[in-house]
Amino acid sequence: MLLVEDDHADAILIEEALFDRGDARTITRAEDGVAALEHLRATLPLPDLIILDLNMPRMNGRELLAVLKGDPELRVIPVVVLTTSGSPDDISGAYSDHANAYVTKPVNLDDFTRAVQSIDSFYLETAAVLPQL
Repeated sequence: MLLVEDDHADAILIEEALFDRGDARTITRAEDGVAALEHLRATLPLPDLIILDLNMPRMNGRELLAVLKGDPELRVIPVVVLTTSGSPDDISGAYSDHANAYVTKPVNLDDFTRAVQSIDSFYLETAAVLPQL
């Protein structure tokens, strides 16, 4: 899992919630979109989920989401947008750019973990089973 969040306190809260509820085994953190892309392009395997803040320095979450979903290798990674913005334009823009879920801060941990778990469930249910050789 990759957490792209520039606010240290928010990042700690999110990490603790995911670990405490058993929704994450490992979490890597990037403080902005540039650092996230550098990590994604240099690290294998790719993360199974990206949690993305919209308001960050250098490359914001909207810009990163557009890059992710425009890249053939990275577009398969599900993205949960987690941000302070409840603006209808931001919400519709995120979904237009193919975000898988949108959760606003201050985060309701139950809503957030439900969003993460529903994405996990969807991908597990639709994953192709490879034939045994």
